[in-house]
This record gives sequence, structure tokens and C-alpha cells, in this order.
Amino acid sequence: MRGQRMLHMQYLIKTLEKLYKNFSVPPDVTATTSTPASSARPSAIDLPPSGIVKGMHKASNRSSLMDTADGVPVSSRVSTKIQQLLNTLKRPKRPPLKEFFVDDFEEIVEVPQPDPNQPRPEGRQMTPVKGEPLGVVCNWPPALEAALQRWGTTQSKCPCLTALDVTGKPVYTLTYGKLWSRSLKLAYTLLNKLGTKNEPVLKPGDRVALVYPNNDPVMFMVAFYGCLLAEVIPVPIEVPLTRKDAGGQQIGFLLGSCGIVLALTTEVCLKGLPKTQNGEIVQFKGWPRLKWVVTDSKYLSKSPKDWQPNISNAGTEPAYIEYKTSKEGSVMGVTVSRIAMLSHCQALSQACNYSEGETIVNVLDFKKDAGLWHSMLTSVMNKLHTISVPYSVMKTCPLSWVQRVHTHKAKVALVKCRDLHWAMMAHRDQRDVSLSSLRMLIVTDGANPWSVSSCDAFLSLFQSHGLKPEAICPCATSAEAMTVAIRRPGVPGAPLPGRAILSMNGLSYGVIRVNTEDKNSALTVQDVGHVMPGGMMCIAKPDSPQLCKTDEIGEICVSSKAGGMMYYGLTGVTKNTFEVIPVNSAGCPVGDVPFVRSGLMGFVGPGSLVFVVGKIDGMLIVSGRRHNADDIVATGLAVESIKTVYRGRIAVFSVTVFYDERIVVVAEQRPDASEEDSFQWMSRVLQAIDSIHQVGVYCLALVPANTLPKTPLGGIHISQTKQHFLEGSLHPCNILMCPHTCVTNLPKPRQKQPGVGPASVMVGNLVAGKRIAQASGRDLGQIEENDLVRKHQFLSEVLQWRAQATPEHMLFLLLNAKGAPVCTATCLQLHKRAERIASILYEKGHLNVGDNVVLLYPPGIELIAAFYGCLYAGCIPVTVRPPHAQNLTATLPTVRMIVDVSKAACILTSQILMRLLRSREAATAVDVKTWPTIIDTDDLPRKRLPQVYKPPTPEMLAYLDFSVSTTGMLTGVKMSHAAVSALCRAIKLQCELYSTRQIAICLDPYCGLGFALWCLCSVYSGHQSILIPPMELESNLFLWLSTVSQYKIRDTFCSYSVMDMCTKGLGNQVDVLKARGIHLSGVRTCVVVAEERPRVALTQSFSKLFKDIGLSSRAVSTTFGSRVNVAICLQGTSGPDPTTVYVDLKSLRHDRVRLVERGAPQSLLLSESGKILPGVKVIIVNPETKGPVGDSHLGEIWVNSPHTASGYYTIYDNETLQADHFNTRLSFGDAAQTLWARTGYLGFVRRTELTAASGERHDALYVVGALDETLELRGLRYHPIDIETSVSRTHRSIAECAVFTWTNLLVVVVELCGCEQEALDLVPLVTNVVLEEHYLIVGVVVVVDPGVIPINSRGEKQRMHLRDSFLADQLDPIYVAYNM
Repeated sequence: MRGQRMLHMQYLIKTLEKLYKNFSVPPDVTATTSTPASSARPSAIDLPPSGIVKGMHKASNRSSLMDTADGVPVSSRVSTKIQQLLNTLKRPKRPPLKEFFVDDFEEIVEVPQPDPNQPRPEGRQMTPVKGEPLGVVCNWPPALEAALQRWGTTQSKCPCLTALDVTGKPVYTLTYGKLWSRSLKLAYTLLNKLGTKNEPVLKPGDRVALVYPNNDPVMFMVAFYGCLLAEVIPVPIEVPLTRKDAGGQQIGFLLGSCGIVLALTTEVCLKGLPKTQNGEIVQFKGWPRLKWVVTDSKYLSKSPKDWQPNISNAGTEPAYIEYKTSKEGSVMGVTVSRIAMLSHCQALSQACNYSEGETIVNVLDFKKDAGLWHSMLTSVMNKLHTISVPYSVMKTCPLSWVQRVHTHKAKVALVKCRDLHWAMMAHRDQRDVSLSSLRMLIVTDGANPWSVSSCDAFLSLFQSHGLKPEAICPCATSAEAMTVAIRRPGVPGAPLPGRAILSMNGLSYGVIRVNTEDKNSALTVQDVGHVMPGGMMCIAKPDSPQLCKTDEIGEICVSSKAGGMMYYGLTGVTKNTFEVIPVNSAGCPVGDVPFVRSGLMGFVGPGSLVFVVGKIDGMLIVSGRRHNADDIVATGLAVESIKTVYRGRIAVFSVTVFYDERIVVVAEQRPDASEEDSFQWMSRVLQAIDSIHQVGVYCLALVPANTLPKTPLGGIHISQTKQHFLEGSLHPCNILMCPHTCVTNLPKPRQKQPGVGPASVMVGNLVAGKRIAQASGRDLGQIEENDLVRKHQFLSEVLQWRAQATPEHMLFLLLNAKGAPVCTATCLQLHKRAERIASILYEKGHLNVGDNVVLLYPPGIELIAAFYGCLYAGCIPVTVRPPHAQNLTATLPTVRMIVDVSKAACILTSQILMRLLRSREAATAVDVKTWPTIIDTDDLPRKRLPQVYKPPTPEMLAYLDFSVSTTGMLTGVKMSHAAVSALCRAIKLQCELYSTRQIAICLDPYCGLGFALWCLCSVYSGHQSILIPPMELESNLFLWLSTVSQYKIRDTFCSYSVMDMCTKGLGNQVDVLKARGIHLSGVRTCVVVAEERPRVALTQSFSKLFKDIGLSSRAVSTTFGSRVNVAICLQGTSGPDPTTVYVDLKSLRHDRVRLVERGAPQSLLLSESGKILPGVKVIIVNPETKGPVGDSHLGEIWVNSPHTASGYYTIYDNETLQADHFNTRLSFGDAAQTLWARTGYLGFVRRTELTAASGERHDALYVVGALDETLELRGLRYHPIDIETSVSRTHRSIAECAVFTWTNLLVVVVELCGCEQEALDLVPLVTNVVLEEHYLIVGVVVVVDPGVIPINSRGEKQRMHLRDSFLADQLDPIYVAYNM
């Protein structure tokens, strides 16, 4: 599947480039100026991490977006009065400070401006058109039931209805006598035999479902008339084939709203219904509980001689209910009264000139619409003989209806265009048929755009078989208005009926213009005859009762006795449809006769001929222009499609995305069509629709044959197809999205405002009343502690002191996957081990003081010992994650890079890893001959160290902390001895760590705060650390939680990846945890160590899941650190709980903070990242002007603290960068003398109502995201995680998602955890959600297997690695969709 797709992508791009010449490159969705957006990135960023290493943030080049926008644009979608009201409410109590920018809360969506040259209606207002009077025929019956009684008793031998078998041969003919006697028996049974005498199941006026298959018209007819005679109301519906039929649930809604408890069916049909295991009929989805009654003759009771049905004159009481599916898929029941049923039969008899004993052939569905009206109702009134040709016969023998006309010399045939088409296709099979008997060939979908050509082609082929041109009679029908118009049989020699060649462009504006342009963009429509006898017609606007002008398209409305009376049980909708009083342009009613809306769009032409141009349900309104779905289907069919798609299986509908309707075309692809054929067809269709309709197609999808939901008679179920599309369950095999060409209403890209910043830049101090956004932890100086540790300046001294003072005190305990301790270290053991390592460094390594040593160990105590061994020897340790034996090619280059960049003189490691570094496999990834000295520390001789090295000053370097950022940058920072002590002291104070305490750590120990907690803090504070290597959780998910429970741990630290594994893996196993005796009620703090915005959704679901085993909702919190300072915030044991706020995402894109209420649209939940550590100060700064910003304003977080790193460890010693990132000053303000370090993260400080430990009001720090991760698109700043969160929500099969930019395009990579056929479902869903929620057009959607998106040990996505793999074509995607 994959190989094929990639080949054809190239082809597709070429084709589309030809197609949209003006879009030879997808339009730039990002650039706001003439320079390409990519130039804003330093070139180093685009290289994989092996290319170049700089200790720098991309922020220094990219943080130029903190600027402002002026003016509050008014939303154009709101009336001016409401807008004025809103503006007064929005107005702040005090005058706004000019110095700060004015928020434009709403990014204004471009409203398409009306085309000044668009055609407008110019005619006068139309006047309602009357049909001929309904003739008074002396022998017309007073009710339809009376006609049945008359023929059934006086002409009982006359044939009424002939049914065919599957081969198309007549199998049974129902006579009028039989119809009468069997309907009587059924009526008697329904009223008297279903319940008891006192409690009958049915009473007159009750509704009953008729469930009969399409190949059994006889049983249906008996049931229908049986109900009429019993005065119960039949509701014919389709036979449910499965529990979840297309639209089945909505049918259930109709049955429920009609209060139906009884369903009539045949014995054969009942046997075929799906059953449960114990033989009962399944409960269909959404259906009420039904009692099934079999109406075969043998089960009916003969009525007594004296029993007669009550046949009164037809009145306004309901006769039957015809179901109708709306555009959205809801099913409504149109109620037809007895008088309307009778009047309609009279009008049809007069219009079609039916005479007694004529034979008619019906190919339509006899349960509804024209099939029911002609073959079941009007036929009985006129004693006609109907030959019913079911759909199943048509499928096997498409010519069967023509043969029936020939054999029975039928006068009238009722067909659809499809039947004409099929007959022409099969015509070669039979030459000797004659259609000369036909006086009317009623084409019931004569209103469709392709009906003209079908009728013409059929006539030209069958005219030689005796078909008369005047016999072709298109008609227009609707469930509400019944027969709207029908062409009468012409008189031989009279002029042929009307044709209109209309301009498509005019039609899209609702105006009738004769087409003068090229013939491609014309629509030829044929008339559907005149208004029905006894009726009156007007054309009204679809959305108001106002009458249209004579040259304007509107909805056809009909007033006559023969029409529906209401939607059963839906009074509100009924009024708008069945009781329309037309008004003139001044709004005054025109007459007092109510009209019924037909749901058909059209006009009345010269000679009062009625023309239909489409259905309201098929209307797509794109950017204010109307397009008809059927017209678009016709255009699609006009493209030579026979090789690629099936003719009758194209669905066109619109979906609302980003404030406008977007056109979607779905077609079934033939199994033998090649991918090249398909893309060629798709690109041609796009071209054709674009040139003929001047409208873009948003999505064109091809699905495998026979997978679209079908209606019972074989058409495509449009609303169900649309639902599948929106749910992501359509499973296309080919898809093309064209959002770049369709979406024209995006807000204008944000322009940079040069030189505008907070006024304070100009004034020199902050405006009165605005608090500077700064916050600090407790002051270290004021905290008195009688701690002996304080007198030791260096961590190596602390360890020596502990080895003397408390030699047997346990500092570390390492657990394996089973939870058993595999290694422990007391103060003395650690000291001795460190001494041995120091001596081996002197002896084997011949190292000098200040040499860098790489420590390459799995997480454990050996790593800690090696660290202190380096300190004892005066070397600088560099902890590095060991390479993964199964994945050397990906993991070893990073190790090599750190070894090279740190200029390490030696590598300390274990024997196993030493062998791995020198192995043949390693040699394929890196140059193994040039490793520095490698020393394995597994078996060390017992040697005393002559003396432990003591640094001359605390400012000397203690260790290097290397880490690869999520953007693929490798940065090393220098940590001095003073910083180490200050860091340990701050953590000790915040977490109240003493030698009697135990903490559990499930983190990677290689960099940042994870390293400090694993290696440094226990030695400083003396508490016991239980070490759990995170990789052990892969074989035992319970390990971390069971350890915390077993050791009664009060404080535990973990990473997001650990928390995620537990949430996903143990979320549904809480009962197992309980059974194992795991309780978390003792946990006071569970801290996630992170350098990112807190993942609130994850921490909240973790808290909720494990609250049943005692986890307090207040326990879980996060830390915040960065490269310049690894620990800025940590919740600790005292102080208020972390607070949360909701901010507006749209404002965030503009680099502004706007707090909103929970549940506000486009809101983002942010949580405080723990409490600021003692001795730490933060301030929020505009990264452009370097001036402080006010409370609750967004800016870069700057930090000042004694444990800030002393600089980047770079190859080039780039001093300017060091100064900019580590020793930088504010451009003005009271804090301008302080030296600050820039974290590279955006955030804001907000003063809360809570009280801090110091007794003052608590200032909360909220981290929004890393500056160098942000995407600059359309002049706005996006945080990838926000787009990814939206995408992950769209479909259950999206396991993970990552976004990045490529040239100026947004690329979305999604991992598919479902089956491969769902891959293409994700493309439109992803495109839709990013457009709706982020106002961005996705350029490329890449669907990959689970696990492809690289994630580091902290659980952070490596988006730049992913980008490099994408560009190098190494992702092996399931599918790549390039949106056009």
C-alpha cells in the first residue's frame, strides 16, 4: 500500500500544479513580509543534531513577536445594536491605559465581499399561477375506500396488481375481488382479534408500521387498504436488514414519535429479520419495542357476515404517514389526510387522463412518493392494472420494465432516469420490443440536471421501437406537496415542450439568465409541465415567505387540497412548511391561502411551464453562492469516469468548516481502477468543477466499491455518508484535500508593529497602578538552620563528613523490576567506592585536575559513586545516557557527540558497556578507534586515596550538564560547586528533607533536576533515596506505585513518561492494585519533574484514576526548570496548593494573556508549576525590549538565583551569547542592576488571593511553553502542543501526534493505532480541526505507525528529529497527504 502511495504522490503533485496554474506552489500561509518565513531560523536548526552544537536558544532570533495590535475591530456577524450593547459591557471601568496595547479579542474572519458585478434579479414580483380547475366527474367516489369497495364487489375478477418473480416473469396477479376480501379480513383482525374485547390493541386513529420488502407489492397493498378500512394510520417503512442500518436509528425516532407499537409484515419477511440467540427479533437501534403481526391470509380471521367497515366521506382526518429523510438525516413523517389522498388521486387522474382498465408499469418504490400515488392509490380509483417491477429484478434484468410494457401493451410507465439509463445499456439484448402502446412515460426525477440528456438519449434509441416523443412526461414531486407538476401527454404534431439553457453563474446567485457564455457553464433544464389541476403555485424565497421576482430562483410552494397536512408530532417545523402565507416586497400578505413548501427550487417560465433546478436539501451555500449537489454530481459524471468510479455512486454534500460550507465529493472507486487512473480522474473533476461552477472542492475522496451506505433502493444515503466522513469512518482509499484553494476567509496575517512596546519603554518606568510581573521564593538569608552541612562548602566534603559521622546510615537503595533491592549504599560505602574510583582515575587515566570525564552507566548507584569519585579526584564529571544496545545507530552518535563536545579525557563505564562501545555494531555508527581512554569500574582494587581534592573556590566548576533539547539542540551548562550547594539547600528546605526521611525517585539520572535528585540531594540532606530506574517499569508497571506503597513513601518524584505509562497501563486495573494491597494514602507529594508547560490533562487523569487507592487530589504537582537553571519551581511541602487558570488561546497567539471562565470556547487550562524555590527570583520580560511587563502579561521568564548555571559549555566560548543568556540586565526599571538568566520559556506571573508561607499574597508562575519550540505562522505564535492536543482529540485511532513547519507549510504527523484502512479518514479530520481551532491550513498530513514519533526520556517529543526524518524520507509512512 505504502510504496504505491508514494509513487503517485509525485504524479498527483504534478497534475495539481498543472491544474491550479496560479497555485504552482501551495500558497504561502505563513509569511507576513516579503522575506520567506524560514529565514527567521538560524541555519543550525535545520541540521540534525550531529551537525553543529551551540549553546544557544533559537529564541534569540525568533522572539520578535511580542508586539501589539491597535484598534478593536467589530465582529461583522452581529447586529449593530447587539454590538453596541456588547461594547458598553466590555468597556473597562477606568479609561484604558494607552501605553498598553488594546486587545482585539476576536481575530476577524474575512467575510467575502459581494461581487459588485454579480447578477441581480430585475423582473417584477411574480404572481401565483393557477392550474386548470379540477373537473367534476359524476362517478368519482366520495372516498378512496369506497372506490375499492365498488370495484371489489362489482368487478371482482378484474386484475389489480401483478407481481414478478426474480427473473422478471409474472408470478401472481391480485384481482380487485381478492384485494377487497383480504383487506376486509385484515381490517377485522386488526380491530377485533389482537387484544380482548374490552382492551383492544388497536383503535381507529392509531398508527401502525408497515414493514414489507420491495419485491412484495401484493402483501403491501392488502396491508395498506386493510389499515384504511380499519381506520388505523399506516406508516410504510423499509425492512430493517441489520441492527445498524443506514438511517435506521432515525426511522426508530419516527416510529417513537408516532407512538407506534405494532408492525405488520409477512411471514417470509419476519423470518428474514435479524434475531437474537433465543430467536427473538433484535431490538433495532433507536426503535421502540414493537409487536410484530403477520398478515398472510392463513393467519387472518374472516369477518362475520354482519361486520362492515366504516367508510365515511373523505375528511381532514389522517389517512397515512409517508416518511421523509431531511438533509441532516433526521426522518419526519408527512401526514396525508383522507381528503388530500382522494383529491390527489383525482388531480392525477385528470392530469394523466387515466381511464378504467388501463395497464400501467411501475418501477418505483410503491411505499412512497409517485410509486405509491400512482400504483397503489390512483390505480384503485380508476380500476387500473399495475405491473410492479421491483428493484431486485431491475438489477438482474435492467430491460424487464421495457419488456413488460411490450408484453402487456401498457399505456403508462413510471420510471426514474436510472431506469432509462439501464434500459439503454441493456438494449442490445433485445431488439423486438415495441413501446408504441405508451401514451405516458412518466419520469419522476425529471427535475434532475441529468434528466434532459437521459430522456433525449432514451428517445433517440427507442423512437425506432415506437416510442412517441410526446409520451415523455417529466414530473416533479415532493413528500410535502406531493405531485408539484407533471407534463401532460402532448398532442401529436404540437410543438415540443420547453427547454431553458441557464447560466450556472446566474443560478449560483439565484438569478435566471439565459446562458451566453461558453456552453460548459450552462445548465439545460426541461420543464416538468404545468401546475396540477385544482392547484395554485408561487415561488418564494427559501428562507422567508417573500415572493420572488419573475427572473429569480426560489422555492416552489403549492396550495391545493392535495398536499401533506403536517409533519406528525412536529408542530414548530410544520408551521414553517405547511402554512406559508406569501408576502410581497413590502411584507404585506398576498391573499390568505396557505401554501406548502415543496423543498424544490425552481421558477415558472413562459406559458406557465414549471422548471425545477434542484432541491433545497441538495443546496450547498459556499461564500454566499448557491450550488446544487446534483449539478456537481453531473459535472463529475461528465468527466470520463467509467473506468474509475461507478456512475450512480457519487455523493456530494457540504460540511461546515471555519464559518463556511465546504464541498465534499465522495465516490465509489471500481476495484480495477489503478491509483494513477484515480488521481487523474480526481484532478480532472476538480478542474471541471472549478471551471464550470467557479467553486473549489474542499475534499474529494474515493472509497472502495460497495462501501458507501445505501438507501433501500440502491441510491447513496447522503446524510449517513456525511456522518461517516465527519466521524472518520468512511475509510477512503484515495483522498485529495484542497483547503489552500477553498478557504478564502482566514483572518489577515498579523503584521509586525515596528517599535511598539509597552509604554514603559518610552516613559522609563511602569505606569502607576500596574504591578511588575515578578515573584520570588523564600529568602535564603533569613532562614536560620543549625545544620552542620552549612559549614561545608563542597558536596565532596559533605560526603566525607557523613562517612565519619554516620558511616552506617543508608543513603541509596536501588530496586530491580521485581521491586527487590539489588544494591545499597551507606555513607561509608559510597565514600570508599568514590575513593577507589578517584585512585583509578589518577593511575589509569593519568588525569589532571579539571579534566572532563564522561560517566556512562545505567541508572544506579555505580553512577553516583563515579560522580563523587570524579569530585574526589578534582575531575569534572559529565553524565551521559548509555547507548541502547538494540538501537546503536540512533543512540550512539549522541554519546559520541557529547564525548567530543565536552573534550572528555576519559570515559568511566561498566565492562558490558565498554565492550559495546568497541563492538563491530558500534563501528558502523561511529568511529570507535578514536574514543578517549575507557576505564571500566566493575572490579576496582582497594586503594586508599592519599588526599581528596578540594577546589580553591566554590565558583570552580563541579560538573557539566548536557542535554538534547526537543528541537534537537545539544547544550551543555556549567554547574559550579556553589550552585550545587545552593541547589541542594533550596530543595532540602522546600521539601523538608532530613536524614530520617525516605523519598522514591523514578526518573532518568542524566541531566537537569532528575540528576540532582538522584545523585546530589541525598548526600547533602542525608535522606534515603529509593531509586527506581524508569526502564524497569516496562517489564513491571506496578513497580513504582507498589514501592511507594510498600515503603510508605511520603514524597516521590517521577517523569511524565512514567506517569503516562501508569495512567495508560494501570488505569483499568485499579481493582488489581487494591487486591495487591497497594495504597497511596500516605503520599504527601507526587512531583513530576519537567522542563515544559504542565500537562494538566495527564496529571488530572492520574489523580482521578488512583484516588480509589487513596491518592490525595492535592498530592500531584510539577516542577519547572530550564537549561540555565534546572530547578526554578518545585511544589514542596508547605504553601498553598497549585492554582489553575483558563486562558484564551486566540490571545495567546498574539502573545497576550486573557483570562477566561472555565468552558469558554478556545480556552486553555494552565496550572502553576509548583512553588518558586527559596532564593529564586523570577521576572517576566518582553524579550524584544528587555523591559519588565505587568502582572498577567505574557513574556519570557528570567531567573536570578544562587544555583543558576554559570554558562554554556561551548566549543567556541561564545561570550556574547553567555552574556545574553546568563548575565543579562533589564533595559530599565528597579531590577535593572540585577543580573538575570534567560530561561527561553514564555510565561506569566499572576498575583492570587492565597497566602504564601511568608504571609504575603502568593504570586503564581505559569509556564506557557519554550520560545524555541514555537511556530511562527501567519504572523502569530503557536505552541505545537496546542495544535497537537486538538489533533489527538479528533479520532480514537490517533495514538500520538506531532507538528512542525517545513518551508512555509504546517506538517502534522499522526500515529495510527487502528487498522490501516482508517489512515485516510484522519486527513480531513486533522485538516478540519486545525482550521477550526487554530485558523491554520495544514500543508501535509503524514500518517505513520505507532512509535515513530521520537520521544525522549523526559517524555518530550523530539519534533526536530522527526522533521529531519521526514525530510530525509525515513519515516516509512502509511500515507502522506499533500493538501492543495
